[in-house]
Amino acid sequence: MPVEHYENFPVASLLLPKRLIPAVEAIYAFARSADDIADEGDATPAERLAALREYETALVYIELGRGALPPLFQRLARIIRAHDLPLKPFHDLLSAFRQDIAVTRYQTYDELLDYCARSANPVGVLMLHLYGAASDDNVRDSNAICSALQLINFLQDVALDEAKERIYIPMEDLARFAVPPAQMAAAEARGKWRALMRFEVQRARALMLSGAPLALRLPGRVGFELRLVVQGGLRILEAIEEVDYDVFRRRPKLGRADWCRLFWRALRMRQG
Repeated sequence: MPVEHYENFPVASLLLPKRLIPAVEAIYAFARSADDIADEGDATPAERLAALREYETALVYIELGRGALPPLFQRLARIIRAHDLPLKPFHDLLSAFRQDIAVTRYQTYDELLDYCARSANPVGVLMLHLYGAASDDNVRDSNAICSALQLINFLQDVALDEAKERIYIPMEDLARFAVPPAQMAAAEARGKWRALMRFEVQRARALMLSGAPLALRLPGRVGFELRLVVQGGLRILEAIEEVDYDVFRRRPKLGRADWCRLFWRALRMRQG
């Protein structure tokens, strides 16, 4: 599927219509570059926030139709005009990236979902607009799928995020299962850790399945691609279960053997 990847968003997929590739690549360039400002390099938090404010200013200029724009935003402006894209999803993404600079813990699941609503869901909304399919029902289900993908990514990357001193499992869940944040990988916490991860996996799966009907409603290539995305997320959850939730020693990921399975499951999903 993707030849490049921003965490929740396949780009230049073989199933993507050629007419939409420039638009998706422009959106990807915006999201990827802004995300890198928030996460990569050795800039200070103040420098990162200042750079993201420049992105906000560029979006305002696009909305007003004036002001000198860097090439990245000139390209984005053309795509926004050509496809009549809303600007709110772009502002929401920047809001999430700013949050990444300051927030490394989430106290509740609702707080985490609020973050997903701005870090992941805007991508699905923009894709629906590109396909002319942004109805209320479709946006609702897209939001569920995108948030589920984000949560699955967090579960997959617990060890990587911990190395960056970030935890994307709600503090209330860690407390409920008696797993101290500083001892998530400790041997004595493994039984409690498995119980915690089992709960997180089940909740992410339920969220993904709640949005899955969208993949059956959308026609043609976009529907089939979304079915592959849904099945890919569900397969990662299976892989987490298969390593007995020990994501610290074995990062679950899709391998070559999984793609035939996903293709078959996507076909069966189409048949109900």
